[in-house]
Amino acid sequence: MSDFAKLYPYQLDDYQLSACEELAAGAGVLVAAPTGAGKTVVGEFAVHMAIATSRKCFYTTPIKALSNQKYHDLVERYGPERVGLLTGDSSINSEAQIVVMTTEVLRNMIYASSPTLKNLGFVVMDEVHYLADKFRGAVWEEVILALPESVQIVALSATVSNVEDFGEWLRTVRGHFAVVVSERRPVPLFQHVLVGRRLLDLFEGTAPTARELPSERAVKVNRELLAVSKGEGGRVRDDSRRPRGRSGRGKNDRSRGSGQYGGSTHPRFAGRPTSRAEVAIVLDRANLLPAIYFIFSRIGCDSAVRQVADAGITLTNRAEASLLGEIADRHVANLSRADLDALDYERFRDALMAGVAAHHAGQLPAFKAIVEEGFASGALKLVFATETLALGINMPARTVVIEKLVKYNGEAHVDITPGEYTQLTGRAGRRGIDVEGHAVVLWQAGMDPRAVAGLASRRTYPLRSSFAPTYNMAVNLISTMGPERSRELLEQSFAQFQTDKTVVKAARVERSLQADLEAAREAVYCEQGDAMEYARLRDEISALEASSSKARRAEAADQVSESMTQLMPGDIVHVPRQGWSVVLRVGQKVKRDGEPWVQTISGDHTVLKLQPHDLRGPLVPVGRARVPRDFSLRDRRSRRALLSAMSAKIEELDPEIPDTAIPTDDAVAAQIATLRAELRAHPVHACPDRELHAVEAARVIRIEREARRVEEQTTGRANSLAVQFDRVCAVLDELGYLDDDRLTDAGRMLRRIYNELDLVAAECIRRDVFEGLDPAQLAAVLSTLVFESRPSRDAAHPRMPDAASERAQSQLRMVWREVGQLERKHKRDRGREPDIGFAEAAWRWSSGQDLSKVLANTGMAAGDFVRWVRQVIDLAGQLAAAVGPGDLRRTCHAVADSMRRGVVAADMNED
Repeated sequence: MSDFAKLYPYQLDDYQLSACEELAAGAGVLVAAPTGAGKTVVGEFAVHMAIATSRKCFYTTPIKALSNQKYHDLVERYGPERVGLLTGDSSINSEAQIVVMTTEVLRNMIYASSPTLKNLGFVVMDEVHYLADKFRGAVWEEVILALPESVQIVALSATVSNVEDFGEWLRTVRGHFAVVVSERRPVPLFQHVLVGRRLLDLFEGTAPTARELPSERAVKVNRELLAVSKGEGGRVRDDSRRPRGRSGRGKNDRSRGSGQYGGSTHPRFAGRPTSRAEVAIVLDRANLLPAIYFIFSRIGCDSAVRQVADAGITLTNRAEASLLGEIADRHVANLSRADLDALDYERFRDALMAGVAAHHAGQLPAFKAIVEEGFASGALKLVFATETLALGINMPARTVVIEKLVKYNGEAHVDITPGEYTQLTGRAGRRGIDVEGHAVVLWQAGMDPRAVAGLASRRTYPLRSSFAPTYNMAVNLISTMGPERSRELLEQSFAQFQTDKTVVKAARVERSLQADLEAAREAVYCEQGDAMEYARLRDEISALEASSSKARRAEAADQVSESMTQLMPGDIVHVPRQGWSVVLRVGQKVKRDGEPWVQTISGDHTVLKLQPHDLRGPLVPVGRARVPRDFSLRDRRSRRALLSAMSAKIEELDPEIPDTAIPTDDAVAAQIATLRAELRAHPVHACPDRELHAVEAARVIRIEREARRVEEQTTGRANSLAVQFDRVCAVLDELGYLDDDRLTDAGRMLRRIYNELDLVAAECIRRDVFEGLDPAQLAAVLSTLVFESRPSRDAAHPRMPDAASERAQSQLRMVWREVGQLERKHKRDRGREPDIGFAEAAWRWSSGQDLSKVLANTGMAAGDFVRWVRQVIDLAGQLAAAVGPGDLRRTCHAVADSMRRGVVAADMNED
């Protein structure tokens, strides 16, 4: 401990020393502390101990950028010969004593029983609260559960409100595990609100101290801020008395305000907001730079850089500008001039040298690395960033600015949570550099300072497990430990630990329902016969009729949706009540589970926008009529020409009108007829009071059903993950990946595929869907298994690039649909729909087209483009490993080779 403490220029905090001592005593350690409080010191002590005891230490992080940063930090301390790096793109000195890696890499090593695990003594899990992540969180729990007991785990977490529960679970599954919590910031944080160009304190009273919790302060809101809020309200009332124009509503009466933190854009009420250039000037004059300015929009971040640059603001001196230019040029040295022009590098570099830059997921990794190094050097003064920066790399600042306390979550504008506020403002205050940090919130019309004060006074948020068995997880667990041990492992998860605590509450509800049920049964009596038996016959008939109809409707709806996604402009289809029509446009609604829609025009010039619920059967094209590129619905001559071409095609083909009736189930119909005969023959059927009895009996049936639901829910909760695991295994068994709880060859292949649509990918391999495709075509088809369109992205009718890839994609969709039907049968959530939005970009890049042409064609941000290309490369590598020798493996390798070029290869080297 003494030797280790000398490595730092400041005295270690009590919580850091306590956690290190627990680790030295042989315990695992969970450290929960605010952002910037120095949690990583404990992880670094695990590295120090590994070297001192001649054992290995793996340092895991949730993202590659954080892995890269930690790798460079440890190389600087221990030298390149002792430190390695393993990510999806990089492998450096993988057998080193200290290896930094993403958590997924460690999970895959455990499943593969990699020899690299030999002599492993410590695993650091940085940002372990990522286990709440909906898509990737399960990986953290898999690793915690599967690591040998001899390995000491150091779990580093943001401050969470249920840290005791999390710690209790870790002790349950790992044995001796200490929990060390600190809620104190090493650098005190001042809270401000910027009103115009006036920087006002959020709280009155004494300044915060490093030893003081937010809740310990007298949370008294600055009276000047309250006066601003009150004055604004007065202006609103005065304004309401003024004339509002002819409509009585005023010209711009729409407000996008959200919640208690303001955000109204009403021009009368909001006043002139502080511009981003003005914010930069205020921060510079108040000596509050460097700063991170959070904007919850990538486009907003890029626009902010342009706005400050266009205002002619320079925040750097000559030496700082020169240093930033050198950093930038070094990171892009491997890129061609054409690529740099496509990326608008000169504008980026000019703004950077003036001390301003953006940082978000849409950027090229090389550009992000420039910003990170420039900011760490102290030369870069102002970074406009999205919230992802707060969850990733270590980029502390003197000041954090939050433009709005409202963000768009993909569906609606919502208030940020106290946990998110804490995460964002946690970057303010550089330990060892700043004596204080500053958080600045920009004033918004309608803002309540008291609500902002409450937000700033709460630090914690609950940690909820997102762990659930997947197909790949199931085959890997069964392969390594068998089905029974796999179930036991799942029952030890944090998800199950949290679930079990709800069973007691559900049991109380169940007891109350049983009491109600006894009273209801006593009220049901008929002299003619068993009224409950008669009521159950009625109920069974109703259920059969409803389920039969529902099943038929669900099947029909699937067929309709599938048919709509296959249509293209120009297809001639028969629309009920409209007749023969031509398809004009095909699209997909983002907000309703990706529901497709089709715009058609019929012979009488009626234009419809059809959705699946508008149709009873699939739309089957019988021919095609050419829709000109310049076709306009407003042009009557264009409409006539198109409909004339349709009529000629119909006359030529003379097609039959499709039958759209929903088929009946004869077996179910016969069963219903038999039950109706029993009902009529039942003695209660002749009772004059049978309907009164039916009412009482229906109440009994309703309570029975509710009691069963609660009982099943209780049982399901108590065994929820085991039940899910059994359902996963049922699907795998039916498709031939398991045979009597043992892996088949197909199951062993599935072990290598780590993808959200892993089973669909494996089935496509088994059914030769990918056979015969060239590398560019395969890249296009594989992209549909990894790509997910952004909700805000206006993807105008994406298509597959050619006929071969279109055929393969149609087969892939058929596989997805069949797997989905099987999942429905076994009560599994259906996998997300394949997305063709990146197919053409993948095909163009794999075909060798220039970056400028590909980006111009897709309209996609360079960073997004590179990220999706990497994911296609990664999936191609997984399939190559899964399929074994043959043409498909060679094509998969060719996909990776053809796409790993130019800006993609340069950014892999950057990592």
